[in-house]
Amino acid sequence: MSARPPVAPIVRPPHFTVRRRLKWQGYFLLRRIVRLLCFVLFRMRVRGEEHVPPTGPLIVVANHLHNFDVIILNAAVTRPVFYMAKRELFRHAAFGRLLYLFGAFTVNREAVDRAALKQVGLLLDEGMVVGILPEGTRSTTRALTRGNRGTALVAYQRAVPILPVAITGVHHLPFDAKATGERWFRRQVTVTIGEPFYLPAKEEGARPDLQAATDQIMLAIAALLPSDYRGVYGEQRVTATQNVPERSV
Repeated sequence: MSARPPVAPIVRPPHFTVRRRLKWQGYFLLRRIVRLLCFVLFRMRVRGEEHVPPTGPLIVVANHLHNFDVIILNAAVTRPVFYMAKRELFRHAAFGRLLYLFGAFTVNREAVDRAALKQVGLLLDEGMVVGILPEGTRSTTRALTRGNRGTALVAYQRAVPILPVAITGVHHLPFDAKATGERWFRRQVTVTIGEPFYLPAKEEGARPDLQAATDQIMLAIAALLPSDYRGVYGEQRVTATQNVPERSV
């Protein structure tokens, strides 16, 4: 991981309330069940789990192919991850409840959602992990589309490390308007976790180059993906894919 820039001290809650403790216990139980189902139903494999920092604030970024991406990422990443999810997903009672149990919270994609950004800041200040899908919407072609600059803005504001993650194989899964309709049972889904990194420190008094930072974030994801998934961040712009060990769930 690249050198860490100066960062404000993390303000941690004095203790877990009984309600929060029960919710976390329920989360870990649910995660074990979902992780087992991921292995049984579509042979999920996770590569690079050792790259997940064990403590401290963290932003997880990933490509976006399916409504289940948030659930799959929570099953793959070894720490609880709180995700921004479009509010439309919560209109379905059962699925919305499942997302809520997995730490998702709503974001309005049509405007700057200050409440969602405030929630992200509070979670990072508590040393939690926040997940963001920078593309903002699912790709219809598997290939990466342009990332939104909000992720870079949050990373600069809080000076926290970024963990790139790549997902492949989920476009076969059902219950998604953009699903391919192909056979999905036992079709392998792979989650590849890269090494965490920091955005380069900005010069004092200068505004950060959010576009360059966004490109850096997206290229880190692209480097973990097969070439046909890289889209606008294609071969000519991607460094060599990281060689990370693979293990079954």
